[in-house]
Amino acid sequence: MYTTYSTFLLAGRTIHCINFDPTSFTDADLLWLPHHQQLSEAGRKRKADHLAGRIAAFHALNRQAVPGIGSSGEPLWPAGVSGSISHSGTQAIAICAEKGIVGIDCEAIIDEREAHEIQNGVIDAQEAQLLVASHLPFDQAFTLTFSAKESLFKALFPQVQAWMGFDSARVTALAAHTLTLTLTRPLPPFAQNQLFTAHWCQHDATVVTLICAA
Repeated sequence: MYTTYSTFLLAGRTIHCINFDPTSFTDADLLWLPHHQQLSEAGRKRKADHLAGRIAAFHALNRQAVPGIGSSGEPLWPAGVSGSISHSGTQAIAICAEKGIVGIDCEAIIDEREAHEIQNGVIDAQEAQLLVASHLPFDQAFTLTFSAKESLFKALFPQVQAWMGFDSARVTALAAHTLTLTLTRPLPPFAQNQLFTAHWCQHDATVVTLICAA
């Protein structure tokens, strides 16, 4: 599969980025992955997305390891490392850290009509008012909220080990480069009303959100 590698900074952290051409993917490309047999039944798009994400993670790990696949589909990072992977369209990104929690997500801007159609499953009335008050275009503000919640759940999952719906956290502030998320229920070991800061940027045609905490 044809790929190009680059990096960019978000909140002072290096984000490893792979742009890829899914039309150039072949099943033989998967043989690079130690866990390639686990993907034998996956569809072509899933295989290409997964491979691009693992290549990005390989760079994030200083080209020393490739994360495997956990029982819930999560990446399995080396001992002592926290990491996160995301992909959207023809781009995959990854980040890792030696301590704390980390979650990253990239999303293409969701069309405003679609955003209004699905918003009740993602945000509540209080959040909707906050997004309007942010003065960002609704499609961008909604996509940022969707993405930030995805980043948060990725960051928390290694410790929570449970499914988290979009109503598990509420966006309580949205600024030029950050969002504040507040847990609406306990997610042990994290407490109800615990706050998390998500940093965000627009990168090419996508928004990227990042949560890093000690």
